Amino acid sequence: MLASTHTCAREGVSCYIVRVEARVTSGLPQLVIVGLPDTAVREGRERVRSAIRATVDKFPTGRAVVNLSPASRRKGGASFDLSIAISMLAAADIILPGAVAKATFMGELSMDGSLRPVAGALPAALAVAESPHKTLVVPRENAQEAALARGCRVFAVESLAETIELVRSGYDAEPIRADARAVLAHAPANTDGDLSDVRGQCVARRAVEIAAAGAHHLLMSGPPGAGKTMLARRVPTIMPPLEFEQAIETTSIHSIAGLNHNGSLMTARPFRAPHHTTSGAGMVGGGSIPSPGEVSLAHNGVLFLDEFPQFSAHVLNQLREPLEDGELTIARAGTRFRFPAAVMLVAAMNPCPCGYYATGARPCTCLESAVARYRARVGGPLLDRIDLHVAVPKVDFSELTTSAAPESSSVVRDRVIAARALLARTTAEDAGGVAHEARALLSRAVDKLALSARAARRTLRVARTIAALDHRDAVAPPDIAEALQYRGGAN
Repeated sequence: MLASTHTCAREGVSCYIVRVEARVTSGLPQLVIVGLPDTAVREGRERVRSAIRATVDKFPTGRAVVNLSPASRRKGGASFDLSIAISMLAAADIILPGAVAKATFMGELSMDGSLRPVAGALPAALAVAESPHKTLVVPRENAQEAALARGCRVFAVESLAETIELVRSGYDAEPIRADARAVLAHAPANTDGDLSDVRGQCVARRAVEIAAAGAHHLLMSGPPGAGKTMLARRVPTIMPPLEFEQAIETTSIHSIAGLNHNGSLMTARPFRAPHHTTSGAGMVGGGSIPSPGEVSLAHNGVLFLDEFPQFSAHVLNQLREPLEDGELTIARAGTRFRFPAAVMLVAAMNPCPCGYYATGARPCTCLESAVARYRARVGGPLLDRIDLHVAVPKVDFSELTTSAAPESSSVVRDRVIAARALLARTTAEDAGGVAHEARALLSRAVDKLALSARAARRTLRVARTIAALDHRDAVAPPDIAEALQYRGGAN
């Protein structure tokens, strides 16, 4: 008998519906899985056999062939176990084939028939919500996350036996429910540190506020212990809260990567701080079936690269496309995978290998050639994409202990939210809204400083953000002047 059901396979940061067809015929006992399965799917044969034997009295005898359609796409992971087992049981007439054809099943089977959670529950539920049957059966640990998708009935099960009973009852159970909008509306603000903890550093604090208001990339340079990392880790606390679509997309990316361990909606903007030994695949994603890298995991949030020049040139060069376009594309065997990467890059570096060149904190022990090589590790094209370059000097101990507490993150965040709302209403960069004197100043700066067209455009974007923070639509000459100060040595 031929029976079929459905499951989901991931492709990039989304999922698509896979039809799982099973036929049991006479012959030597054998389970064959076709349809471009990877090793994890093929190894599921033994898990499926053992789980079925532990669950039902009569194991389907004969030769069983399972086809994963469409057969032209490679499938990977252990989430196919449950759907393969259900289709085999339907093909052996142990459960009704018509009932299993009405749902999608995801889950990794243990040898005793119990279910283990899988990655990608939310993107799978979003794909099922677009399908005709709109019913998804997942392990209980994945149910709350999957229920965040609107238009999808989600049922939670803990074992193969419980799944069989659910199918036989005609899915006569209470679906798992979750209100993603309510979760987001009642989410607390990000309190992982506060900007008021940073004493002194008025210029750096100003640059951080501008960067958060306009989603600009930021590079901080200064001696060790000046507060660069402390500033970077507080950037998410002054950024606006996630919108509903952003929260769903961010949660989906982390779910695909298997990082959404609590199974709930992500309400805080992500902050990713990979080590400088991270490989290219770890940074932008990779693998035979590409998984999201650090850039995509930081989507809608902050990607913090400490010790910026210590990253390999190969890794840093791979950042050019996502920093410019907000997404990246990985090609594999004729298939292109799109990964969102709308990140705010915050990078930190020392001025030289020892960290004290021209800082006044202590004498520098580096040779001039060593300083030049160190700075050259970050190429000009990448620096050109970073809008704000700011020096973070050493702060005197007396200022750390006696100065009044600066503004808190909540106060700065209110200004950032207001500025973003104003920027959303302004005209395009090359249209009106720029005073004639401001445009003339920018033109002179482009000629004198030999700024590239990209640098000029980004300088104007920063100036617009500065004006918005001052509650103004039009860009004035002081805005251009301040924006030019942040260009540093980048052209």
